[in-house]
Amino acid sequence: MARKAPVRGTGPTGTAACGEATEDVLALLRQQGGRATPARRLLLDALFSGTGHRTAEDLAAEVRTRAPDVHLTTIYRNLEELEQLGVIDSTRLGGPATYHLASAAHGHLVCEACGTMTEVPDDLFAGLIQAATATYGFTINPHRFAVTGRCASCAASTS
Repeated sequence: MARKAPVRGTGPTGTAACGEATEDVLALLRQQGGRATPARRLLLDALFSGTGHRTAEDLAAEVRTRAPDVHLTTIYRNLEELEQLGVIDSTRLGGPATYHLASAAHGHLVCEACGTMTEVPDDLFAGLIQAATATYGFTINPHRFAVTGRCASCAASTS
């Protein structure tokens, strides 16, 4: 499937907007030959009603509050398809992959001590991105870019 642009309504939204965004994605899936299954609908609702980066296990737990029989493999399969469509992005930063709605390019600051992940605008790393391309011919994917270190709280507690 071709990667598509993010759908309208991405991000934390109210129930009505969440439902509209879910329907937009289901329509996109149908155009690509997919089906609008109950598990897929519940996963989309979880993605559109939540915020931040969540693991497949977190999303499965949320889906299972409404449909206890949905298996984790079903969640992973749907996440993979949604990523191929460009609806979500995944981030793999040493721990389990996390998933979030596709958005503007951004980087991540990851605390090595507590695991906190903070999204930051990609322009914070603009110089590094340009230097990597100019010097090494390497193109950084801003959706999967992370810098590790210590968050302010952990840095203060080790001083």
